[in-house]
Amino acid sequence: MQETDNKLQNPQAVSRPASPAAKPHIMRKFPKKQNGKQNMFLVLGALLVVVVGVGTGWFLSGGKSTSSTGSSVSNIDGVVRGGEKSDMEAGIDDKNQFPDMAEGTLVTGGIENEGTHHLEREGGPSKYVYLSSTIVDLESFVGKKVQVWGQTLSGTNAGWLMDVGKVRVIE
Repeated sequence: MQETDNKLQNPQAVSRPASPAAKPHIMRKFPKKQNGKQNMFLVLGALLVVVVGVGTGWFLSGGKSTSSTGSSVSNIDGVVRGGEKSDMEAGIDDKNQFPDMAEGTLVTGGIENEGTHHLEREGGPSKYVYLSSTIVDLESFVGKKVQVWGQTLSGTNAGWLMDVGKVRVIE
């Protein structure tokens, strides 16, 4: 008991290793020469990881290339145009991808950087549908009364903002 009290009063009385040689070495030097087989295994392992990743991505995508479907074509300006195209109709007829529909007169101009065009409808500006599209060239339908199918997006300034997938002239 007295020895314990001594240790508390005198911290130097705590037992320590007798010599520095008794301490285990924590830091070790790295070997200067790498083994060639180890490097080869690392390179092959990295290559295997890349191949498995690409294969998994291809498998999960259904094994199809998107350009082989023929449903979309890249234009000179880089904008993807798709599906059918005529003077009366353009776009992709996919009700699952583009479930929302609106009609009105197509006019150039969005609202505060939302949309490139809008549909003028009865009820004034509060009823306008603001539009943008990477599939259909909306400019070729300006001034015509049209039906549009698309996906509704959340807008900050627009009451209704839509990504258009299909346009059809009705008048």
